[in-house]
Amino acid sequence: MRMATEQTNEPNCVDDRDQPREGKTNQNTNSLTGASAPHPAPEAEEIYRRWLQFLDEEFIKHCAPERRAEIVRDQLYQIYLGRPHGGKLNLTLTSELPGNVLSMSLDPENVTLEAEHFADVDRERFARRKPLIWFWQMFDRSPIGLNHWLGLRFRCTLGRHIFDHMGAGVRIFHGVDFTYGYNLRIDDGAVIRQGALLQDRGGITIGKGAVIGSYARILSYRRNPDNFDQVALMPTAIGNGAMIGSHAIVQGGSRIGDHEVVGEFPAMRN
Repeated sequence: MRMATEQTNEPNCVDDRDQPREGKTNQNTNSLTGASAPHPAPEAEEIYRRWLQFLDEEFIKHCAPERRAEIVRDQLYQIYLGRPHGGKLNLTLTSELPGNVLSMSLDPENVTLEAEHFADVDRERFARRKPLIWFWQMFDRSPIGLNHWLGLRFRCTLGRHIFDHMGAGVRIFHGVDFTYGYNLRIDDGAVIRQGALLQDRGGITIGKGAVIGSYARILSYRRNPDNFDQVALMPTAIGNGAMIGSHAIVQGGSRIGDHEVVGEFPAMRN
């Protein structure tokens, strides 16, 4: 048990060594991958890949929170408003206030996240990731967030710049949320299904080929029952090939063994 996030030495920029590998099949799923999987039209796929490569290169090149916030702001302007960022807002007309609120909220510099209020947050490490976390959340809430092919690759691209480790062949589905990101390690071939919550305040490790079911909750802390505001950070580990059922809750400090099953999976019912 530890009461505060440990300081770690890490490079200024996350490198690009953990590219997701296509054409692999996870042993715990029946999903089609590689050539047999559905693909966008060739022209669209080429554009999607160019966009993801551009984002990856920009976030490798730029680590300063301010510059990353500008990159994310410019991308969200295009996604939500269909136009480049620029021009002056009319701040005097009451009728334009909602539009101004939207425009300003597309800039990570103008938003706050719940994680910033936690006493154990490493502010320097979180600051570098905050623009990317906001990008992750806003992408998933945008119309293109439901584009399955693009979404899987977008989250892997950002994950390499957010998480402590992102393995190859990881698949993260729509609506997955996490707290800090820098305390999260995801090994090769892991699958995290829709709506899962990874509360990585104390550290979460997800092993190779593990599956986190839809809307599961993985915690890495426990609250003092006599003082709700007092939190003990307790790292949680999900073993290789383990399966966490939909809506299951894994408490902070848990050690789920290799190939262990928590909760129910419909295919395993008698």
